[in-house]
Amino acid sequence: MNGTSLAPLPFRLVDIAICTYRRPELERTLRSLASLSVPDGHAVRIIVADNDAIPSAAGLVDGLRSQIPFPIEYVHCPAANISIARNACLEHSRGELLVFIDDDETATPQWLASLVAKMDESGADVVLGPVKAIYGTPTPKWMRRADLHSTRPVWVGGKIRTGYTCNVLMRLTSPALSGRRFSLALGKTGGEDTEFFTLATAAGARIDFAPEAWVHEPVTQNRATLGWLARRRYRMGQTHGRLLAERADGPARRLSQLGLAGAKMLFCAAASVATAFSPARRYAYGLRAVLHAGVVSGLSGVREIQQYGMPETRTP
Repeated sequence: MNGTSLAPLPFRLVDIAICTYRRPELERTLRSLASLSVPDGHAVRIIVADNDAIPSAAGLVDGLRSQIPFPIEYVHCPAANISIARNACLEHSRGELLVFIDDDETATPQWLASLVAKMDESGADVVLGPVKAIYGTPTPKWMRRADLHSTRPVWVGGKIRTGYTCNVLMRLTSPALSGRRFSLALGKTGGEDTEFFTLATAAGARIDFAPEAWVHEPVTQNRATLGWLARRRYRMGQTHGRLLAERADGPARRLSQLGLAGAKMLFCAAASVATAFSPARRYAYGLRAVLHAGVVSGLSGVREIQQYGMPETRTP
């Protein structure tokens, strides 16, 4: 080494990360990125992390390279553990900014620009965007009305205290994010993103929301069921309960949290019965009761149910 430092890049690099597992919808996701409006002074690169045991997405990616105006880095990172794929994206990122989008979502043209603008405006370390569920047929009317598949952040005390990876921009140079990785232990159950952002905020990261940074996600037939929603809510509750338990200051605090979660579960169950003649409200309250049951389970030390790598979580 000659003691001289490399000259800084004349632009800010944004890596768009896509973790994939046997999803042909990946093609639609990549094609949507081709129409992105790139903010001035920024350059875009795409990372595709293939979590299959064999490099099953390699051919699809190679076939699209000439049709996408951004360089694509393909990374094979087996197998069937979503945290392995997410960590591969972090390790292969070269930019200051990293965006995650799911392999069955499509980005709107202003998606990236809206995320970056909000981060620059607010100075946040993490910016979340909304995910709009697109329902096909057949889908129950109550499910369309309740719109339980769409994703938006939750505010607690006026702050966003955790996040998700289906639509998020992260500043990797943030001290609270630098070197942080997703838990391999949660790579088959889900909840690795909830834990990641919960711990990041505990370390000082600030999360904001860009309401115009839309991505769209089709709701496949195997997900348009009450059973799928219930399993999803229960696991979400388990993760939240486990994180509460890990931060509880003694058994008395955990017992208090158990009592509160149990009371919320009973209230929501009662509200579900009280709204029996309004299906959208009935099922929404019922699913909230399932979520709080999951919190009770997590606080009690029950391990999260496995979701990733299972047939029901994949598109047939």
